Amino acid sequence: MDELVDILDFKGKKTGKTALKSETHKNGWFHQTTHIWFYTKKKEILLQQRSKNKDIFPLLWDVSVAGHIGAGEDIINSALREIEEEIGITIQKTDLQKIGCFKSIQKHTDYLIDCEFHHTFICKLKTDLNSLTKQDNEVEDLELKLISDFKIELSNIETKKLYVPHSKKYYNTVLAAIEKVF
Repeated sequence: MDELVDILDFKGKKTGKTALKSETHKNGWFHQTTHIWFYTKKKEILLQQRSKNKDIFPLLWDVSVAGHIGAGEDIINSALREIEEEIGITIQKTDLQKIGCFKSIQKHTDYLIDCEFHHTFICKLKTDLNSLTKQDNEVEDLELKLISDFKIELSNIETKKLYVPHSKKYYNTVLAAIEKVF
């Protein structure tokens, strides 16, 4: 879905301009996204397999929930909206714990340049995996994986190919924040 997003400068500050998401990707303009990593009391992490129809990283495993923040949209409200859309649950604002905002630049093609600031949260999953409802056009599958196994797979040259190639620092920060909860 092509939506209107706020354009940011290279430091993550709003410029006062907006554009369609497709235009921001074509021109490599910075914009905001939200990432929500769910974990369980059993030390598992919820992973989302991206839809086979996605333009970038189809069928790779990724953050539990993610999406673009609409123009003028509050970051927390965007996170809550994306959670409801992608996995079909409603949570409270107070359930979200922000762990940072991460700058990411990935040039996929000459016409698809992702320059994003990921507002990143962790959240305890209080619902069974079977109770989640995946958004078919965005999410191919959902899986709970032991955090210890996830870390092993990210450090293995072959199995890390199954995951969206976020930076090592990003993954380490997310996992360290979750592990502090236990």
